[in-house]
Amino acid sequence: MENNVRFALRLLGNLGPTSLYQEACREAEALGFDECWFSHDILMPNSWVRSTAVAAVTRRVKIGYMAVPFTLDPSEIATFAATLDEYSSGRVVIGTGSHTRVMYDWIGLGDRDVVELTRETVHLVRGLLEGRRMAHSGRFYRWTDEAYLRFTPPRRIPIYIMCYGRELCELSGEIGDGSMPMATPPEAFDIPVSYIEAGARRAGRDPSEVDRVAFAWVYYAPDGNVDEGALRRVISYFVPYLDQEMLSRIGITREDVLPIAGRLAAGDHEGAAREVTDRMLDLVIRGGPDDIVRGIETLIEKGATNVSIGGPLGRNPVEAVRGIGERVLPHFRGN
Repeated sequence: MENNVRFALRLLGNLGPTSLYQEACREAEALGFDECWFSHDILMPNSWVRSTAVAAVTRRVKIGYMAVPFTLDPSEIATFAATLDEYSSGRVVIGTGSHTRVMYDWIGLGDRDVVELTRETVHLVRGLLEGRRMAHSGRFYRWTDEAYLRFTPPRRIPIYIMCYGRELCELSGEIGDGSMPMATPPEAFDIPVSYIEAGARRAGRDPSEVDRVAFAWVYYAPDGNVDEGALRRVISYFVPYLDQEMLSRIGITREDVLPIAGRLAAGDHEGAAREVTDRMLDLVIRGGPDDIVRGIETLIEKGATNVSIGGPLGRNPVEAVRGIGERVLPHFRGN
């Protein structure tokens, strides 16, 4: 099955030391992955350090770094992107927006309007990277005519938008070079795709101009021995923030999620994992090579043009990357 779908490796922040990220992305590059992305979740290890470390040991793979607008000023996003792009010989892709605002309640920032915050952030970052003076009076930022880069960016850097829900996904289609909604579950990925396409059309764009990146959770177990405990721990941490419309596609209700959220709020992470139902395990594409291929095929059928493989990955993340690169990607590369 040969197609033009691209593949990204997406690494959560808690997989291990920075050297593990370097090793995983070296493997990914050698085995034909197109991009390496690094989750930037609040109060987790910093993705900017990991992205720089990986740029130092790779040569071809794109470097995708997250720049969450709740905590990062557009001036910092732009200067880091341009500097890393120079260092990596033009391989940077920016990801901004968010998949949730609930986590930002922890630091008193969750009440910010994520749609307008993302819109302003993209406008300012893009303008700076295009070499413009960015005098701006908006809801979140007030900049003077002195807001411009004191150096020349090497090129136009693509800006992708993480999104959830109708409004933010429509915005991603309106102004993003790419859109990055969660693909949990894979069967529901057509929901954010419809919003992305609607936003693109509203802006007078051809929807095919927008790269539709499916953020999939994947667990590769070539022997079929899936560590369900590991899956439950990851799912419990993130499922309270996932889109309810998408969850309902496989019969997960708000009432199913509430006990998990309650346990997390009480600091009981093990208890939260125990509340994860068997049905929630279907949020993850899991199993051997054939199982992973079928899950990715579902995402492509639902409109993905780029599949971002992330989540727990497997018992050993580097071995999982190697296995997916050797036994899954060739199915889609025609070799």
